Amino acid sequence: MSSESEQPGTTAGGLRSAAWFGPGLAPILHRAAIRSIGMSYSPGRPMVGVCSPWSEFVNCNYHFRALAEAVKRGITRAGGLAFEFSTMSLGENLMKPTAMLYRNLMAMEVEETIRSYPMDAVVLLVGCDKTVPAQLMGAASANVPAIAVTGGPSARGCFQGKDVSTATDLWGYADEYRAGRLSEAEMAELEGQLIPSVGHCNEMGTASTMAAITEALGMSLPGTAGILATHAGRYAAAEASGERAVELARHGLQPADILTEHAFENAAAVLMALGGSTNAVIHLIALAGRLGVPFSLTDLDRVARRVPVIANVKPTGRYLFEDLQRAGGIPAVMRELGGLVHADQMTVTGRSWGAESAGSPAPDGDVLRSLDAPIAAGGAMRVVRGTLAPAGAVIKISAASPDLLSHRGPAVVFDGIRDLVDRIDDPSLDVAPESVLVLRQAGPVGAPGMPEWGHLPIPRKLLKQGVRDLVRVSDARMSGTSYGTVVLHVAPESAVGGPLAVLRDGDDVVLDAEAGQLDIAISPEDLSRRRQEHQRDFEITATRGYVGLYRRSVLQADRGCDFDFLARGDDPLDAGPPLGLNNSWAGGW
Repeated sequence: MSSESEQPGTTAGGLRSAAWFGPGLAPILHRAAIRSIGMSYSPGRPMVGVCSPWSEFVNCNYHFRALAEAVKRGITRAGGLAFEFSTMSLGENLMKPTAMLYRNLMAMEVEETIRSYPMDAVVLLVGCDKTVPAQLMGAASANVPAIAVTGGPSARGCFQGKDVSTATDLWGYADEYRAGRLSEAEMAELEGQLIPSVGHCNEMGTASTMAAITEALGMSLPGTAGILATHAGRYAAAEASGERAVELARHGLQPADILTEHAFENAAAVLMALGGSTNAVIHLIALAGRLGVPFSLTDLDRVARRVPVIANVKPTGRYLFEDLQRAGGIPAVMRELGGLVHADQMTVTGRSWGAESAGSPAPDGDVLRSLDAPIAAGGAMRVVRGTLAPAGAVIKISAASPDLLSHRGPAVVFDGIRDLVDRIDDPSLDVAPESVLVLRQAGPVGAPGMPEWGHLPIPRKLLKQGVRDLVRVSDARMSGTSYGTVVLHVAPESAVGGPLAVLRDGDDVVLDAEAGQLDIAISPEDLSRRRQEHQRDFEITATRGYVGLYRRSVLQADRGCDFDFLARGDDPLDAGPPLGLNNSWAGGW
């Protein structure tokens, strides 16, 4: 290899791949290596990686082999040379305890693969939930020209004459079954209709949300997020993305050029307009942290308070993502948001969002509403803070019961998922409609990995009384397909000494979503005394391998749950040392 400025990983002086394959004696073995698989190096011809997390374990990504072939056709047609490579595949349905535990691992794998191989650009095939942020985070850190191709939602199912979504409808039917109002045979019929094809969640769950905000960020071709996984248009979009990747390589347009502060504000606005998944909050903060872009819970709450929900899509509304796509998709959403977004923000096409959305249809008044007649005028989410969540927590108000958004009730505390499973349907459980269900030891460190356990089930004895919602609070996440008055991502989490650790059964929990408050109704003196009683070093129980690394290095939810050594060192959000296992009580909260 030649001088340090031309080492792999740089983009100075033309195509990056030239550092591997340029003239001279040293690159002979490199050229011979690709000749052995029937390819040959040609100066000036961009080499484009196709990053594929195909897996038979992940139904959302099962069609990625064919999708990758479509991308490669586009790369070849544009004069590039396509190199497909595989990565681990993150599937929320089968991966335990949660795919979130491995998001950072996949991000590291993607980053280092891009950095260490001769790619002038990379096409990211993204599908199930955590695959999307993992690949975006890795690509952002590597900062090689990149474009994302989302996998598309699955087809709709039908149960008892009604359209059913992948999971949102499941939660309601599951409660009916637990209350004895649905039979085993009916549940078996439902099972066969929940996911009738390949593709990710077809409502505005986390995967659909991440596909939508990837487009809003400018990292995928406008108008492609909601195309069905089984539709020919999905493959046409993949071909077009392959072609665009070659142009990105030739012009050197990098993720850092696109993922600006305004891009993140646009993504947050679209997240709110769609009534999207709370998981996206964590992923956006983590992605911003990779680039040193200032984006925090405070920024998110500011956007949330001015953007209404205008997409009538489950779980906030009644339709599916494919219906929104037919109504104009994300470009139509961007156009309707108007002055609430930055229309001059550039996308991966090299054109502004204003130019890309100019020809989009006006709201149809049903699937896509106007700003004057929204689904939820008050918006989709709120950030709450207080003595129970000093660093913040999130609640999806558009999917909550309005009468519970300001509530005071006694806590019913569960110490981990086993305790919850063992006791939630116990007839002797001391719980009432005004109770607040609390789950702790479910955060990034405590679980570990912060699983989607936050949608605590309603106790069976209350279901039989007709109760369909309770205030629920946890340091866990919940599926974007879920609904209810659920406070999530409480930070600091209980496992590192957050206030959840000292909450007791019967303590009143006070929620005021509009005021942004979440408190324990005990005196400062009692809270201080409990702090002293519980203050200790929090030991790492998993010390080896990746899980040990994760528990030692993961940041809290308000920091995006990235690893402390992967976030940008000059990140403006870094106001102090990362909250780790031995930072008990986070310096007094």
